Amino acid sequence: MLYRKYASRIEQFLRDNPQKILLVNGARQIGKSYLIRYVGRKSFRNFVEINLKEDKESMGLFATVKSTDDFYMQLGAAYGNLLGTKEDTLVFLDEIQSYPHLMTMLKFLNQEGRYRYIASGSQLGIALSQTASVPIGSVAIEEMYPLDFEEFLLAMGCAQETIDGIRRKFSKGESLNESLHSYMLQQFKIYLLVGGLPEAINKFLENRNMTHVREVQRDIHSLYRIDASQYDAEHRLVIRRIYDSLPSYMENKKKRIVVKRIETTKGHKQFSDYTGEFEYLTSSGIAIPVQAVSNPKFPLLESESKNLLKLYMNDVGLLTYILYGTNINAVLRDERSINLGSVYESVVAQELKAHGFTLHYYDNKQRGEVDFLIDDYEQLTVLPIEVKSGKDYTVHSALDKFVSTADYHINRAVVLSNERKVSTKNGITYLPIYYCMFYTSAKTISGAETIIPEFAIQSPPTQRSKSLKKE
Repeated sequence: MLYRKYASRIEQFLRDNPQKILLVNGARQIGKSYLIRYVGRKSFRNFVEINLKEDKESMGLFATVKSTDDFYMQLGAAYGNLLGTKEDTLVFLDEIQSYPHLMTMLKFLNQEGRYRYIASGSQLGIALSQTASVPIGSVAIEEMYPLDFEEFLLAMGCAQETIDGIRRKFSKGESLNESLHSYMLQQFKIYLLVGGLPEAINKFLENRNMTHVREVQRDIHSLYRIDASQYDAEHRLVIRRIYDSLPSYMENKKKRIVVKRIETTKGHKQFSDYTGEFEYLTSSGIAIPVQAVSNPKFPLLESESKNLLKLYMNDVGLLTYILYGTNINAVLRDERSINLGSVYESVVAQELKAHGFTLHYYDNKQRGEVDFLIDDYEQLTVLPIEVKSGKDYTVHSALDKFVSTADYHINRAVVLSNERKVSTKNGITYLPIYYCMFYTSAKTISGAETIIPEFAIQSPPTQRSKSLKKE
């Protein structure tokens, strides 16, 4: 089984929040059901799993339930021999967005407390917007994402002890030695090809055959496109067109969504005319939104532009499948004719989003663009991050102007690249690209976000490995 950090979060919630129902939101094929099934069977004597999407397409047992009594009757008829008490029974409602009326019922099921419940879905944001009465106070919604780079390293056999040692290097602002840097950079490039979708990783671990991995990614990409086609007739063709265009947007210099490219029909549609389409792509988890900021202030939410948007694909493996097919040399051998800028940006967006950050980018007509801005609650300011895939990683005029603008009150900035050595010049710290795995945003009790060293978070049991060599 692939190690997932999210498993401990599910276990902790079920242990510490007996009065609430956890709703796990995320794209399809990222392992939500598998992980919940694993935790549920391990933690409860009785585990009941109901796939509501399959129910809707077949028997429709829960399609017409109007009360908790109706729900209990259908539940008991189908799974009576698996039901016990609240203390020993977990009922898993998978793909709950298929039945929005059950979203409302969660509040009452939770209040009556016959059993413990957990639910998951791929479009919970949309489902909640269609729910007559949102069960506020009875549920907690958390996002789940594909495997991040640390989880991928563990799947590839890298010892947790080694990762923890690299994490300590990061926290101290130190470089890795040449051999360990080469290893990490190689693993990072493999991650660019394989991505974080569990089925793709498992297929790669079978025989390292990228052709088989690409077949998995092709099928999942097709599934995402089919899902978009099942949305209402007014929007589905546009949703699919936007989703199909994401790789081409990433290859453009500015990379942002251009409204006039969405539809070929004549007219004067504006950005706001596509709010529903953008909401579907981000709420379903298949696209990562990055909103523009032209005059950054902390917190960034106060100064974001609603009309400038970048959308990254949710998995970098899907992106490299679309761009390069089975030609792995484009990524592994640093082909001079290939610009990996969009791929590097996508994987950083994927990492930062999975680690809890709300993403923005800097867009200013006079000063240029910076790839990512995140709120830095430790310094009470904004942290700019520039991503470089080539050897000219020290050339970044927009970032220089951004840092030197006194009104922005920038304390530090980061450039991520393939360069091994960690260094700081003119307030800009240069880090190897794989160090992005250690930027983590955690919720405090007050609800604010704080950037913390990830070694402060409990890690899985260490494995035996060779000690890190000192420089």
